[in-house]
Amino acid sequence: MSHIYALVNQKGGVGKTTTTINLGAYLASSGKRVLLIDTDPQANATSCLGVDKRKVEGGVYSVLIDDSPVPANILHNPKLKLDLLPSLPALAGGEVELVSRQAREGRLKNALAKVTREYDYILIDCPPGLGLLTLNALVAAHGVIIPVQCEYLALEGLGQLISTINRVRSSLNPTLAIRGLLMTMYDSRASLANQVVEEVRRHFPGKAFNAVIPRSVRLAEAPSHGQPISTYAPSSTGGIAYRALADEVLTADDGRAQPHFTAKTSTKG
Repeated sequence: MSHIYALVNQKGGVGKTTTTINLGAYLASSGKRVLLIDTDPQANATSCLGVDKRKVEGGVYSVLIDDSPVPANILHNPKLKLDLLPSLPALAGGEVELVSRQAREGRLKNALAKVTREYDYILIDCPPGLGLLTLNALVAAHGVIIPVQCEYLALEGLGQLISTINRVRSSLNPTLAIRGLLMTMYDSRASLANQVVEEVRRHFPGKAFNAVIPRSVRLAEAPSHGQPISTYAPSSTGGIAYRALADEVLTADDGRAQPHFTAKTSTKG
C-alpha cells in the first residue's frame, strides 16, 4: 500500500521542505520506493536536491495545469534511490490558472492515481498558505505531517489549519488524517523550546511524533550541497533525529503502533 503524506503548515520557515527531503531520503535508504513532490513555487525541495529549478521543464506545473502524466515529469536520483516531481517558478502563476480548471481541487489526486502502486511513500512538500496548491495536496493525501517550530507562538495558526483539514475531510477527502505533529528547530538549552514541546503535546495528546528535530548547523548546510542529511552528515544531531523520525514512521505504518489520527482536535489561535 502506498502512503501519501502532505507536509503542511501555512507558516513559512518551520521545516516543511527540510522534513520532506530528509524523511524521504531515509525512507529510501530503508529500501522503500519514494516519490517526493514539490508543490511550492519557490521550488526549495527541488533546489535542495541539486536540481536547478530554472532548468526544470514541465514538472508539477505541467501535471496540474496541462494534464501531463506524472512519469513524464519525474526526475530520478540514482544516488539517493528516490524520485522527484520538481517544481519551478512558473507554478506561482499556476495557482491562479487552477481556479478555472475543472475539478481543480482534485487534479493532483487524479494525476497520482496511475502511479501510486509504484511507490511505498509519496511525500508532498506544500507551500506556506492554504491555497489551491496546498488544497490539492490535502485532497491527494492519506495523512498530514505538520512541522511545528519550537518557538514563541508555535500554536498560532494551527487552529486554522486543523479547521481546513476537517473541511477537506468532510467534503473532499474523508480518509484524510493527521499523521502527526513534528517539533522542529528544537534547542535543548532554551527553556522556551521545552515549554513549546510540552504545550503542543498537551493540546494534541498522542499526536506528536516522539522524534524531535534539533537546530543543527549540518541541517542548514546540507541543502547548499544539494544533499539530504542522510548523505551529508548522517551522524550529526539532525541526521540522527531524522533517522529516528523515519524509523518511527516505518514502525507505525507497518502496523506495530497506533494508526493515523483523525483531525478532530482544535486549538485557539
